[in-house]
This record gives sequence, structure tokens and C-alpha cells, in this order.
Amino acid sequence: MSALPTPNTSAASIWGRIVAPERGSLSPDAARALLQLDFRPEDRQRVDQLSARAADGTLTEAERTELEEYLRVNEQLMVLHSKARLSLKLAGLSPR
Repeated sequence: MSALPTPNTSAASIWGRIVAPERGSLSPDAARALLQLDFRPEDRQRVDQLSARAADGTLTEAERTELEEYLRVNEQLMVLHSKARLSLKLAGLSPR
């Protein structure tokens, strides 16, 4: 008897299965509201600083963890944005 394959259990994979970005099932208002979600300028600046330190090889372990968290949140935000854009496209509307 063979074991069933274990689905990917990373937070991003679980989130992707919950949100199901391949299904454009959001209302236009909900989709546009989700597309408004974004990082604040100070967060973008922090990511730029951390990325530069990473490129220089001077990132501390704490900074690496911080950058990974920003990247993880960005990945999840992109899943939401993808679903929102598809929802608008299927409704024949522009995301802008």
C-alpha cells in the first residue's frame, strides 16, 4: 500500500490554496480594494536597505530573517493581486 503524497505545507502554499488565485471570483469592488494593498514607503526603503546589505554580503542573521519576512509577505500579496487582476479581467474591467 503506497502512502498518499503530502501536499506542500509552507505558509505560501497553504495561503495559495486558500486564496486560489487561479479563480477570479472576487467582486470588482473587492478586487480593486485588494489591488490598493501595498507596502508603505518606509517598508520599501527598509527592503532596499536590506537588499543592498545582502548584495554586499554584510547582512546580519537578524536582518536576513527580517528580509525573508518582507519577501514572504510580498509573495502572499502577489497572490492576492493575481486573483484580483484575474477577477477584473474576467469581469471585462481594467485593474486601473
